[in-house]
Amino acid sequence: MNYKERLTRITTFIFDYDGVLTDGTLLIDRDGELLRTANVRDGYAIRQAVNKGYRVAIISGGKTESVRKRFEVLGVGDVFLGVNEKLKVYLEYLQRHGLEHEEVLFMGDDIPDYELMQAAGVPTCPADASEEIKSMAMYISALPGGRGCARDVIEQVLRVQNRWFDKSALSWDV
Repeated sequence: MNYKERLTRITTFIFDYDGVLTDGTLLIDRDGELLRTANVRDGYAIRQAVNKGYRVAIISGGKTESVRKRFEVLGVGDVFLGVNEKLKVYLEYLQRHGLEHEEVLFMGDDIPDYELMQAAGVPTCPADASEEIKSMAMYISALPGGRGCARDVIEQVLRVQNRWFDKSALSWDV
């Protein structure tokens, strides 16, 4: 199967956070809280996927609880923070939801994502991912992390499955 054919089987999106849904830049406020910027277009696509019944999960080594709050607003309940062994969390997630690897599109950007990239049915990455991750990706977005790469892959899946542009896409209900 080629890349586009594999997208027809996707039911689940899993993303790393820093470097995928952010550009990797961290700001620190006066209280020591780590601040990140997020792309609204990524958020729109994530919300559309959730609204259409796709599973969306975040698996991140980061521990900042504001990340969880962002995804709760978007309807994503499966946010795993402070994860040292991403593959273990991924495999438990698949088992809990009765999923096959072929149903999962994963987007990672750096070496801690390596094992999960190997396992996912459709491993993808942003344009600015590490060379090790790019070498194993089935698809490399033309967009860098935090600049719409998640929207890119979600939109591709929904378009291939004829679910991208319909009446529900016209509203932003968060």
